[in-house]
Order: sequence, then structure tokens, then C-alpha cells
Amino acid sequence: MTTRPPRFTPAPDGVDPQQVPQVTLSSGARMPALGLGTFGSDHASPASIAQAVRGALEVGYRHIDCAAVYGNEREIGQELARAMEGGLPREELWITSKLWNDRHEPEQALEACRQSIRDLQVGYLDLYLIHWPFPNAHAPGVDVTSRAADARPYIHADYMRTWRTLEALVEEGLVRQIGTSNMTRPKLELLLRDARIRPAVNEMELHPYLQQPAMVDYLQREGIVPVAFAPLGSPDRPARDRMPDDPAALQDPTVCRIAAQRGWHPALVCLRWALQRDTVPIPMSTRRQNYLANLRVTLEAPLSAEEMAALAAVDRHHRLIKGQVFLWRPGQSWEDLWDEDGLIAR
Repeated sequence: MTTRPPRFTPAPDGVDPQQVPQVTLSSGARMPALGLGTFGSDHASPASIAQAVRGALEVGYRHIDCAAVYGNEREIGQELARAMEGGLPREELWITSKLWNDRHEPEQALEACRQSIRDLQVGYLDLYLIHWPFPNAHAPGVDVTSRAADARPYIHADYMRTWRTLEALVEEGLVRQIGTSNMTRPKLELLLRDARIRPAVNEMELHPYLQQPAMVDYLQREGIVPVAFAPLGSPDRPARDRMPDDPAALQDPTVCRIAAQRGWHPALVCLRWALQRDTVPIPMSTRRQNYLANLRVTLEAPLSAEEMAALAAVDRHHRLIKGQVFLWRPGQSWEDLWDEDGLIAR
């Protein structure tokens, strides 16, 4: 006797997904303006992330941001499959995944995408990103001094070979949109010059202490949506990414003052601020009360012009996810990854 999966039942205290704001991509596709991140760092197991995905779907999330390197796509896929088998339409979902650094070669990239689709059990991906512009992988759990033996700088011809593979995935129907992650303006300018299919989004670190206004403005002028990872200042980031001088955005006096005036948690101020900048935050939480509150803030009254101006003034240009493990020469500084002088480091 075949057992039917339980019917997908929205939570009565959740948010109507139709009420959640959406952003329109350059292709015309519409993506929910807030998603659930699934990077469990070194504290959340694949099972707990998958349980959070199930709960998030029940309270109204439809945008789930995944990546193969997070090591939990199979578990997440089991929950996505149960929800769809229970009646949640696939077309209501927005599922993102990412190509990891050790799979940049064309045949590897094709198979990596197919594997993510199989693991996530979704038939196709709404969005597929190149996770980092460097093919420099590392073993899980290494510290910031670790370097891949064959590490190399950004080589545009190599990146374009990978990008052509993503374009082929679109043409094959396995992927609806493609995009970039952790890219800089100089690298994007080359990609935009040469791409047949332009990137729909660039996923990047954005929070009140790293606002990147010039980069956000550039992306939006080019029709590329900025997707904000670490929108709360990544309080649960891996230990290797913690430095003694790192500030905590959730403890910022301005953020906390606005939160107190509104009766909100400081995290909600960060998310409301991100939404009003026309960026798409993807906070991760495994706690129901938190991910539900995060979704509800999309429907709250906007921050005032004065509040937005006050938050703009707290920017410290402080990058938390520096990426040291992707460097390629001894003695390099992590700043070489980010091309802040306008030149691609070699």
C-alpha cells in the first residue's frame, strides 16, 4: 500500500506568500524580495537546516538560497519534495544554487548543476550562480592561512568558459536565470562586455557596516539585482572568519535605537533597511520565531527618510567574509580579492 505524503499545510500565523514583495529581474522574472539562507556555518547541521526550510515554507517563504558547498542540498531537497508532493506548486518556489570553486571546468559545471537539481528534487533551478570568481577550492574546516596548491588569480578567459557553461544550462532549460557571487566591478565589467546572457543578480556581503553604495548603485544601473548575504552582520559566521576588530551590526547604537523606537529586534531594522535599498536579503535562521519575524518585516511600515539617513551614516566599510583562503600568492593581503583600486589583482 502506497503511503501518500502529508498535505502541505500553511501555518495559520504565517505570511501569505502573495503579499511578500517581489523584485523584477532584467528578464522579467519575479523573485521574492526576501529569502531564507541555508549556510549552516559550523553550528547548524544539515538536518536542522532542512527542518528550517520546511518550517519556512509553512510560514510563507518561497525563496530558498542554497549551494552545493553547504553540504545540505540533499536534506533540503527531501523537504522541498515533501512540500511539492503535498500540494505546494513548484512554480511558486524560487530555488537558487551555486557552483563551487572546484567545479569550474565546463563538464564539471554541467554535472554539478545536474547534481544540485537531483539533490534538491526541483526539476530545474530558478537561479544558478558562480559562487566565487576564483577556481581556488579548499578543504572543509581549514583556517585562513590555508591555500590550494594550484590556486591562481582571476583569469577572465577561464571565467568565461565557466559562464558559457551556465549560458548553456539556460538554453537547455535546466536553469532559468544565471548570476554571479562575490564579484567586483572590474570583473563584472569584463563579463558584461562578453556575456551572451547577462547576470541577473550578484550575491554579495551587505549589511549596515558594509553598505557598498557605489557597487549597489552600479549593479542597479546595469539591471543586476544585489542579493545580500550576511544581512545581519553574520553573527554565526565560522570561527575562521572572525577577527578581533570585527564590529557587530546588531549592537550598533543607531540600529538599536531605531529598533527600540519601533519595538523591533535589531535584526528587523537591518532587513527593513536592506529591502528599502532594493537589495534582496537572505538571512539564515533555524529558529521559527526568527525566520517568521524576518518574513513579517517585509510587510511592516517602511523606515523613514531620517531613519534611512541615520543608518547610512553607520557604514564602516568593514568586510566580515574576507575570503583569505582564495588567495594565490604567499604574503598577499585579502584586499587583493576585492579590486578596490579598480584593477584586477594578478
